[in-house]
Amino acid sequence: MKKEIFNQYAEKIAHMFGISREQMFSKSRDRNVVDARHLLYYMCSTRPMQLIYIQKFLEEEGFITKHPPLIHGVKVVTSRLKDDPDYNHIIQKLKKSVII
Repeated sequence: MKKEIFNQYAEKIAHMFGISREQMFSKSRDRNVVDARHLLYYMCSTRPMQLIYIQKFLEEEGFITKHPPLIHGVKVVTSRLKDDPDYNHIIQKLKKSVII
């Protein structure tokens, strides 16, 4: 079930950022792609999904990473939520759009 949640978030976030799933799980350092990945980490962690599961699902998509970048991504989004009310609206919209 957690894999389904991960996949739904990945699809919706990629679409929202105007990138493909392949781009999201590439090693690209483009700001748009990095922001999308950070948002994916955050959304999954709020389900709550343990970091080990997020890391495993990322690896299944071909994106190898460790725990510190996942933790950093969650912190970046958490910080952005405090400063940007529009970002909070995006988060709420994503939460409502994932069915499970």
